[in-house]
Amino acid sequence: MVYGYARVSTKGQNLDRQLVELREFGIPDMNVYCDKESGKNFDRQNYLHLKKRLCEGDLIVIKSIDRLGRNYSMILEEWTFLTKTVRCDVVVLDMDLLDTRAQCEGDLMGRFIADLVLQILSFVADNERRNIRERQAEGIRIAKEKGVKFGRPAVTVPARAKAAFELYRDNSISLEDALALSALKHSTFYKYYRYFLGDDI
Repeated sequence: MVYGYARVSTKGQNLDRQLVELREFGIPDMNVYCDKESGKNFDRQNYLHLKKRLCEGDLIVIKSIDRLGRNYSMILEEWTFLTKTVRCDVVVLDMDLLDTRAQCEGDLMGRFIADLVLQILSFVADNERRNIRERQAEGIRIAKEKGVKFGRPAVTVPARAKAAFELYRDNSISLEDALALSALKHSTFYKYYRYFLGDDI
């Protein structure tokens, strides 16, 4: 049996381009599974439904490897599960080498090449992620040396508001008087009161 799988990350994104290519491959719509969820893991409703239906000798077709997932170490695990445990084939339309179907009866070269290409892609992606993190860390270090401050800016409240907080906490004035003294709105007063004094109102 031949199945197609299509994915976009959010409900606002469009699956049409992927669906057109899956139809052109000859996959009937009833055999196409779609998700509008993040590719950070494989806990996706329709992908899990597809996995339950898979049998040895079945074929899964996807447009590109990032439609299967975004985390390349997890893609490697999933690829191994599909091709080695379930023993089905996978075809990635955007990359001819990612096709585990044997070139001819009893020939394992196609599967071997696909596995090798996937390993290389995974290495390149992981290496690039490490480089990005290193560049970010270096950029932050340089910025700090130049005096750039990170994080949320400090909250500035007029001194008379702090006095109002303390008087209100000690039950020396009413809430109405504290609001008048602090010159803060009701909701803002509560927020800053908790922030500066740590009290629950």
